[in-house]
Formats: sequence, C-alpha cells, structure tokens
Amino acid sequence: MTTLAEHKEQYDNAIAELTKEGAMFELGVMEHKGHEYTIYKNAPDTMVAHLESGRAHGDKDFLVYEGERYTYNEVFAVADAMAHALITDFGIGIGDRVAIAMRNYPEWIMGFLAIAYTGATAVPLNSWGQRPELEYGLTDSDAKLVIIDEQRLSYIVDDLAQLGVQAIAVRTNEQLLSQPKVSSWSALLSQHQGQRPALPEVSPDDLFMMLYTSGTTGRPKGAMTTHRSLSQAMYSFDVNAYACSMCNPEAVGRMLEKGYDQAGLLAVPLFHMSGLHASFLLGLRGGRKLVMMYKWDAEKAIKLIEQERLTIFSVAPAMLQEVFNSPSFDRTDTSSLFNIGAGGSATPPKVTELISQKVESPYQGCGWGLTETNTSICSFTGKAMEANPTSAGFVHPIVELQARDDEGNVLPANEAGVLWAKSIAVIDGYWNRPDANEEDFKDGWFCTGDIGYTDELGYVYLSDRAKDMVIRGGENVYPAEVEAAFFHHPAVMEAGVFAVPDERLGEEVGAAVVLKPGESADEGELRQIVSEQLARFKVPRYIWIRDDPLPRNPSGKILKKELRETYAPKP
Repeated sequence: MTTLAEHKEQYDNAIAELTKEGAMFELGVMEHKGHEYTIYKNAPDTMVAHLESGRAHGDKDFLVYEGERYTYNEVFAVADAMAHALITDFGIGIGDRVAIAMRNYPEWIMGFLAIAYTGATAVPLNSWGQRPELEYGLTDSDAKLVIIDEQRLSYIVDDLAQLGVQAIAVRTNEQLLSQPKVSSWSALLSQHQGQRPALPEVSPDDLFMMLYTSGTTGRPKGAMTTHRSLSQAMYSFDVNAYACSMCNPEAVGRMLEKGYDQAGLLAVPLFHMSGLHASFLLGLRGGRKLVMMYKWDAEKAIKLIEQERLTIFSVAPAMLQEVFNSPSFDRTDTSSLFNIGAGGSATPPKVTELISQKVESPYQGCGWGLTETNTSICSFTGKAMEANPTSAGFVHPIVELQARDDEGNVLPANEAGVLWAKSIAVIDGYWNRPDANEEDFKDGWFCTGDIGYTDELGYVYLSDRAKDMVIRGGENVYPAEVEAAFFHHPAVMEAGVFAVPDERLGEEVGAAVVLKPGESADEGELRQIVSEQLARFKVPRYIWIRDDPLPRNPSGKILKKELRETYAPKP
C-alpha cells in the first residue's frame, strides 16, 4: 500500500516535471506592488486570451438548458453581438462596472462573455437575494448597467433612475420591458447580430470582475479580481489537474475507455466560485458541455445524467445525497459518471460512502480556496485524496501558506493557527474598503480567516472557521449579516447567529435572541423580519428567545462557541 509520504512525493515529482524550465507551466518570479510572487511564466496576461480559447471548440455543444442547446460558436456569436451593443448603445468600456443579476440562464454566460469583450468589469450579484441586497450591490459597485432577469428586475424597476442604472432585461414580460431605462436583450441581439467589436486593450492590472463576499463586518465586500490574478488561478487549476492525472494513470485510463466527452451538470449558482470558476470558466477552456438546470430537482438530475451522458457531477453534499438515495438512480444508466465532488461545504462521511457505493471507480477530489484567492490554495484528486480524506489537499505551486498565532508568529508544522496565503492569484483587495484591506492584507499576504495547519509532509488540514461562517448546503451565511437583519424588529435587543449541525445540509442557521425589557415577539415574527431583508437560505431555521444577555468576552465579542454548546451540541 502506498504511504501518504509516497503519494505526496509522486505529486511533487509530477509538479516538478510540469513546472520546470521550458515546460508549459514553467515557474518564474515577478514583483507586484513591492512584493515578490511566484508566477506561471506562460499564463496569458489577461483573461481575454483564456476566453478566446473557447472559440476553438466550434460546433461542439456548450450549453444545454431546458430543451435549448447552444454550440460554442453560437454562444460566442451572441456574446460578440451583445458586446457590440454594450459598447455602441450604452457606452460601456474599460473601467465601467456591469452587473449580472439573474438565475442560471444561458444569457448569464453569454452576458459575462460580452462584458469581458468590452473590457469592463463584470459584477455578478447574488440572484437569491432580496431587493435590499440587490440595490446594495448595484449602489456599492457603482454599476452603470445591469443584465437582469424578470424576477430581479421586478424588485428594482421603479428605482433604476434613482440608482443611476440602465437595465438589459432577459426573458422578461412586455410590461417590464416598457418601463424607462429598460432595454430588451432579444431586441438588442437582433439589432447587433453578426457584429463583433475589436478585442479590448486591457492591462493585467485592470479589474476583470468583482464578486461580493461577506465577512465579520456583515456588509458584503466587493472582491476585486484582476485579469492577472484570475489568469494565474486558471493555470493553477490546470497544472493541478495534469499532476493528479499523472499520479492516477489507471483512473484516467478508465475514463478514456468509457469514451464520453466531458460534460458537467451546472446546478450551483454562477455567482459562486464553484459555478463561475470550476464549471463555467474551466469548462469553457476544456471544451466541456454544461447542462444547466432551471432549479434543483434530484429526479431530473438523474435523468440528465443518462440523457446527456454527464461525466462530471460536483454539487453540494445535500444534493448528492438526494440523488444517490433516490430509487431512480439504481434504475438509470449513470455509467458515464466519473469525476464526483461534493463542493461548497464539508463532505459528511455518509456522502463519501455513497459515492463509493453508487459510482463505479469514482475519481474523487477536494480542495480549499476562497473568493479572495480565486479558489486557488490547495487541492488534490484520486489516490492521495482517498488515502487521506481528512486533508484539503496539496498547496498549489504559486501559493505560499502559513499558519499564524494571534500575535502573527508563524507556527511550525502540525500546529493549528489562522491561515495566511501569499499568491499572485489573490484579489487586489476589496472595493472601497480600506478598513478591511488594512486588516486582511499585510505585506503581500492575505488572512483567510480559517483555522488550520500543514503537516510535515505537506498535506493541508482545516480545523475550524475563525469567522464563524455557517455553510448551509454549500451556501455561505455570514452571522453578522443575519444578526443585523434581526434589529429591524423593534423588540430585539441583541442577537447571536451560529451554525447548527444538520445531517442533510451539513449546517443550518440558528440564532439566540434577547428582547428588550417589556417587549415581546415570537419566533414567527422574528423569522419574518429577517426574510424581508435577506435571501431565504439565510433565514434561521432555529430561533431561541432567551432572557439572559448573550455571553461575551471582555472585549464585547459574542461567544459563539458557548452559544453552539448551549443550543446546538454536536450529535
């Protein structure tokens, strides 16, 4: 049996071969903002080159959605026409922010490509959010334009003038299309069909996109991703995939024997890294077919596996459980499945067992990254992951990782601390947030806020989350944001939000609430006030109303660990 040390040695040897002088992924060093970083010397300077590589796949199927089917050529033709419309009709160019606020429609991907071809900055917004979240994202990013679907447009159509935003409406009714500052996607496409603008002359340091992420401060922060940072991250995904393939020749051989083209199910939101980076951007470069679902339905997912011969199935653990536990799964031809992942949250042991039981010779993988690192910190796939499933993987070649104590001292191997990462793939900071930038970015390093360590062999382990984030079925829920929503009820004096273990979703949202003296409110009222402010998945399932003040440390911080132990003991 191969030891953990031997697995790591095999991986290191593969990486050394792939990154040596003259190789495709040759490493180099560059100075950026006064700090030295390891880089892939051959990675394109901008993301435009990465996107252009998708044109090579021509008439292969790219997007499949509810009976609609689009080839790569067809998708790029729409993207070119819409880019031409954005430039000529709306004056969009380098430096502008253009938001996307819609569910997973084909137009999401077409719109994203169009924005890139203008040189503007794409701002994907949470399509699960309510009106306050949508308006905040548009206002904070100072978006000039939003590409938006019917439901999202209905939230803000009366406020477009006040927001200073124009809208391009996708799959929207005629009444909304007739409103001021609203243009029709279909009409624009018809007017600009066959047009293609010149490629934009962007620089590596120009902003390619801005994803919103929350932290302990509660308010979402715009994570500024440059062309260079995401281009380097793309190369990290590729080199890791090549290295893991070199370490798992038997598994790759089995995949090739099946003879299926790569095809994945897109059942996670495109405003998430798992949907945007792993499914869309990497899929485009690799020529994969993406099968998009209108909404999650386990039975329909099973049918799609058979109908579209899906080879890649990476969804939240709860989704995997629904699929594998369905009687339909065993009655359906799912032999095409190969690459299985439970992305978005910690994978319960039950799910890992199900994958092994239900999928023949699965090629399982995992990894760890954040929006701020463009998902690139560590990962592994195949034998090494199967031999050490408690690890999050091996550090990518362009990443340095340190565990530090509360005083900032670097800790030795096997000693857990707050994990700091240094990488050219890290974002350029938060949009208009000097306070958060000063706290999280220091001397070229980024504080991930997660607790973990690296062992003496080089395996990375995560042991806790310093920011008390709740991961509900793969969706990130930030306690401070939910706590703030409670205060919209006049009876609330204080609230503490924390994770409650849940067998199906991994974690549920729980809250302990203290009311003002003499005031009254029940769980239903409190849940309703939160639901009016936030997306449904952020609304606490469990609410405990207590008489005693919330436990706090001397500096006034709520002791979440004590709340969890009181109300949500581990099973």
